[in-house]
Amino acid sequence: MQRHEYTGPVALRAMQSLSSRLFPDTGYRHIGDLTWAWCLALDREDENPTAVWTDGDENRDANTDKNRDERTDKNGDENGEAPAAGPSVPHRPLAWAWLELPGSLQFQVDPAYPGLADEVLAWAAGRAAGGALSVEVAETEPHLMAALERHGHTRTDGGPFMVGLGRSLADLPAAPRLPDGYRIRAQRSRAEVAGRAAAHRAAFGSTRVTTERHARMRETWPYRAEFDLVVVSPAGEVAAYCQGWYDAALGIGVFEPVGTHPEHRRRGLARAVCLAVLRAFAEAGGRRAVVYCRGDAAYPAPKRLYESLGFTAYTRTHTYV
Repeated sequence: MQRHEYTGPVALRAMQSLSSRLFPDTGYRHIGDLTWAWCLALDREDENPTAVWTDGDENRDANTDKNRDERTDKNGDENGEAPAAGPSVPHRPLAWAWLELPGSLQFQVDPAYPGLADEVLAWAAGRAAGGALSVEVAETEPHLMAALERHGHTRTDGGPFMVGLGRSLADLPAAPRLPDGYRIRAQRSRAEVAGRAAAHRAAFGSTRVTTERHARMRETWPYRAEFDLVVVSPAGEVAAYCQGWYDAALGIGVFEPVGTHPEHRRRGLARAVCLAVLRAFAEAGGRRAVVYCRGDAAYPAPKRLYESLGFTAYTRTHTYV
């Protein structure tokens, strides 16, 4: 067993390798979620130490990496996928940890190696320099919940939590009619990339998504422009958007994020653009889509939107401190 430490999530592809392998069982931490989080960490590497734990079967992993690289090259030629972010990691990833200082931790551990979660938590506690850790895990990750309890962490219920929603890509609802002058399309220009970033800032009251970060994210695997759609207003502004990420190996797409500019709300734009991305997943050969949103009563609107599109809950998160 080996641990590889980094300043910032530069071993993104290794982390995604494990997340894709575990996703059929956990339904949590899609490869697109990690790229989106990587985008938010750009230029903040010192605040985001990461580590990847790998096995030591060098011969097997060399063959696995070779096959993976060949598939990536082929997909990149055919689908326009961007190259990997950061260096490759030797051997097969078994766990990873991503700490957003001072103490917000996300991590994954192969359930075939449950004891490795103890080493991951010990690493995170050491990097947090004695500060309190806050960790969010899904109910479909019982081995992580057990490890957190072994280390004295307590589950905190009653506050905000996330729910995982999913639906088949068969029998999608019909496309709704857009208001006059609005249209859905992929981003065509630097101005629309900037408008997409600005719409996100307006929708969420956040400053973290800049034009530069969004542009760099668009160059990072597994980004594909046909899954990152915007609604353009009659005046040419980005009014709403749905960013989709697709794991071709699993045939599963995820929404992350979805938003509507406050000046264009209550016109059905989010519903329309989400359906457009669902159709794009289906046209790519996908079989299922998922989305994560707040499940608590304090922020119900996104969940109502996704349920109206046929999504149903399959897991939820719990926070441990």
